Amino acid sequence: MNTESKTTTAVARLTVSGMGSDHCAGIIKTSLNRLGGIGEITTNIAAHRVEVSYDPSKLNLDDIRTTVEKAGYDVASISRPGVSNRIQLLVPGMGSDHCAGIVRESLQRLDGIEQINTSIASHKVHIEVAEGGPSAEQLKQAVEKAGYDVAQVASEGGEDDAEKDADIEGAYLNQVLKRLWIAGIPTTLIMLLMIPHMLWQPIPGYLLIVALLAFPVVFLYGGAATHKSTWRSLTNRTFNMDVLISMGSLPPYLIGLAGFFVTMTSFIEMAATIMTFHLLGRYLEAKAKGRASQAIRKLLTLGAKTARVERGGQELDVPVKALQPGDIMVIRPGDKVPTDGEVVEGESHLDESIATGESVPVYKAPGDTVIGATINKEGRLRVKATKVGGDTFLSQVIKLVEQAQGARVPIQEFADRMTGRFVPVVILISLASFVVWFFAADALRPILVWGAGFLPWVDPTAQTSALALISAIAVLVIACPCALGLATPTALMVGSGIGAERGILIRSGEAIQTFKDIKVMVLDKTGTITRGEPKLTEVVAADGVSEQQLLQWAATVENASEHPIARAIVKGAGEQQVTPNEVTEFRSTGARGVSGKVDGSFVLIGNRKLLAEEGVSGLEALDKNLDHLEGRGRTAVLIAVDGKACGIVAVADTIKEESVAAIRGMHELGLHVVMITGDNKRAARAVAEEVGIDEVQAGVLPEGKVDAIRALQKKHGNHIAMVGDGINDAPALKQANVGIAIGAGADVAIEAADVTLVRGELTGVVEAMHLSRATFSKIVQNLVWASIYNVAAIPIAAMGLLHPMIGVVAMTVSSLSVIGNSLLLKRVKLGVAEKTKS
Repeated sequence: MNTESKTTTAVARLTVSGMGSDHCAGIIKTSLNRLGGIGEITTNIAAHRVEVSYDPSKLNLDDIRTTVEKAGYDVASISRPGVSNRIQLLVPGMGSDHCAGIVRESLQRLDGIEQINTSIASHKVHIEVAEGGPSAEQLKQAVEKAGYDVAQVASEGGEDDAEKDADIEGAYLNQVLKRLWIAGIPTTLIMLLMIPHMLWQPIPGYLLIVALLAFPVVFLYGGAATHKSTWRSLTNRTFNMDVLISMGSLPPYLIGLAGFFVTMTSFIEMAATIMTFHLLGRYLEAKAKGRASQAIRKLLTLGAKTARVERGGQELDVPVKALQPGDIMVIRPGDKVPTDGEVVEGESHLDESIATGESVPVYKAPGDTVIGATINKEGRLRVKATKVGGDTFLSQVIKLVEQAQGARVPIQEFADRMTGRFVPVVILISLASFVVWFFAADALRPILVWGAGFLPWVDPTAQTSALALISAIAVLVIACPCALGLATPTALMVGSGIGAERGILIRSGEAIQTFKDIKVMVLDKTGTITRGEPKLTEVVAADGVSEQQLLQWAATVENASEHPIARAIVKGAGEQQVTPNEVTEFRSTGARGVSGKVDGSFVLIGNRKLLAEEGVSGLEALDKNLDHLEGRGRTAVLIAVDGKACGIVAVADTIKEESVAAIRGMHELGLHVVMITGDNKRAARAVAEEVGIDEVQAGVLPEGKVDAIRALQKKHGNHIAMVGDGINDAPALKQANVGIAIGAGADVAIEAADVTLVRGELTGVVEAMHLSRATFSKIVQNLVWASIYNVAAIPIAAMGLLHPMIGVVAMTVSSLSVIGNSLLLKRVKLGVAEKTKS
C-alpha cells in the first residue's frame, strides 16, 4: 500500500490517451467497477479523461491506474483534482519497483502526506500534500536521504488540466504517427515486391524477404502496443478493438510461415497490411477527432500570457498565473485583458466576441466589468483583477465545453448495449465462419462463383483452408465497434464547440435530446424580452407648455429622488440635452409621487389620484393621453406646476430590439410561446402584443413560477422549456424540462440551467434550438450508419466475398465517415435571419 488518506471519499482524474470511443470508455468503466470501493465514474473521450470517485481506505491511485492498464489502455497521467498542493519529483535512479518502494516508504514517514504515486517508467514521483504539510524542499531531502538523487522538483497545482490534456493528445498523435511510419515503410516494400511476384516473375527468396519485412510491423514497434493491449484486455476479461486486430494479424503471419515447409498461399502480406491499415486508421481517427474537439484548444489560445500590473509605483510585466485578486492591471490599446476584472479608470470599447459571439465592440467605463481574453480596441484602461485562475469566465467556459463533450445522451444507451457485447459476438461469428468454410466449402463455392463476376479479389478455386482463413479474418477486421462508439461523442464535440464560439453553452446531454420534443417556450418578461431597466419613452405637453420646459421641471424634481422611475426620467432628459436645475423644499410621498420648488414655482409629480387630491386643475384634458399610454404598458406620471396640469412623462421597460425576431423564429420552429411576469395584465398584454406572444400569465410572483411551469407540464406534457435570467428564476429553470439561462458576459449564472446563453439576447434561444436539433440529428445519423455498416458488412465478410485487406480499409473508412459526418455540423446555419431566409 503506497497511499495514506485522511478523507472518506477521493476523486482520481486519469488521462487515457487510447480511450477513443464510447466502446473503450465502457470497457474502462466495467473494469473499474470490479474493484471494491469505487463510486461514480465519468468519462470524456474528447479530453481522453476519466474521473473516478473512490474510497481511499480501500484503494489508491496505483490500484486505479493498474486496473485501467490491465484493461488494455495506457494511463498518461493520474492525479487528484482539488488537492491543495501537488508536487512532482524526478528521481532518475528509481528504476525498479524495489526502488519505488523505498522512495514511498521514506516519504510516508513525513506528516501531512495524503497520496504518493510512483512511475518507474518516467522516474517520477507525484506527491499530494495536505495544508501545512512538508514543503517541496523537505520532500526532496527525504528522498535524497534514502539514497536517490532528485533531478527536478515541480509544483503541479497551477497547471491547467485542459492544457495538459492538449499536450498529451499531441504526444499521442505523434506516437501513433511514428508507429505508422515504422509499419508503413516495410509494408510498402512488401506490396512493391508482391505485385511482380504474383503477376510476372517469382522472386527468389520472396517468402523469407516478406517475413523479415513484416516481422517488425506485426510484432515489434508497429504492432507491439496493439498486442500488449490485447493481452491486457483478455486477461481482464474485457474485449476491446485491439483484440480483433491481433486475431486478424497474428494467425496469417504464423500460418504463412508454414510456407517454408509446404507449398501454400502466403498470408504474411495480409498480416502486415492489416496492422498498417489499423495504425493508419488510428492516426486518421485521432487527427479527425482533433478537428472535432478543436474548440477547447482554440479557447486555450485565447487567453493572455502576461499582464502589466502596477506594483510599488511601477508598471511591471508578470505572468497571468501570478495575478492576484485586487491587482491593478494596465491595459493599453490592442492588448488582451489578462483576467476578469472591473474598470477603475479610463474608457474604451472592448471586443467581447470570444465570450458572446457578438462582433460589435462594447463600451466600457469605470465600474463596468470586463472579461479576460477580450481585446481592448482603443483607450487605456486601469482594471482591478476580480477573478483569477480557474475562477475566470474563460476557465468556466472551458469546463462547460468539456462537460458538454463528455455528456451522455439517452439514445446513447442503444450504442452502449451493442458495443458491450460486440467483440465477443464478432469472434464467435469469425470462428463459426472458419468452421463452416473448412467443412462445407464445396457447398458454398457457388456464392464465390457469383461474386467473382464483379469482385476481382474473389477466387472460387482457392484451397479450402485458405477460404476458411480469409473469411474468418475478414469478419474480424471489418467489424467496427469504434464507429458506434464515436457516433455520439464526435457530434457532441463539434456541436459544443460551435456553441462555445457563439456564446451557447450546453451543459446537459439530455437537453440535446429533449430539445427536439419541446412544444412550449416559457419566457420571463423582465430582462429576457425587455431590458429590465426603465427608460423615458414619451413626453406629452399640455397646451401652452413646451416639451423642453416640461422635461426641465420633471428632471429637476426627480433628480433629488433615487427611485428607478426618477432615474429613468433624469437620464432621458439628459439624452435630450436637458440639465436639471436646483430644487428646494423637496418632498417624497412614497410610491405616489414627489414635489419641490423650482425657480419659485411649486412642481408636483405623481399619479392621477395624488394630483386630484391636491386639487390640480386641467387633468381632464390629459385623461385620453393617459389612458392611451397606460394601455400600451407605460408607467405614466403627471406633472403639475402651481396647481395646473402641464403634461405627462411616460416610462417603460423597453423591449430588446431582437425580441420580435426571436419570437418569430420560435413560431417558425412550431413553438407555443408563453410569457410569465409579475406585472399586471394590462401592461403584460401590451408587451405580448408588441412582440407576438401567444399566451400571457400575469401577476405571477417569483415563487409562483414553479407552479406555473408544473401547470403547463400537466397541460402540454413534459415538453416545456423556460428562459430566465438564471438567478431569480433558478427554481423554475430546474422545474422545466429544459432550462435556459440568459445573461450577459461573466455575470451569467452558468449553474442555473441546462443551457446558458452568454449573450443576453433572446435570438440565442432559437440558435440553441437549431444547434441542439442539428446535433441530435447527427447523432441519430451516425448511429444508423454505424449499425447498418456492421449489420451488412459482417455477413458479407462471412460469405467469403470480402478480402481482409479490403475489410480493414472499410473498417477505417466507417469510423472516419462518422467523424466526417459530425464535422458537417459546422455548415449548419443557426442565425434567426439566416433561418428565416432559408
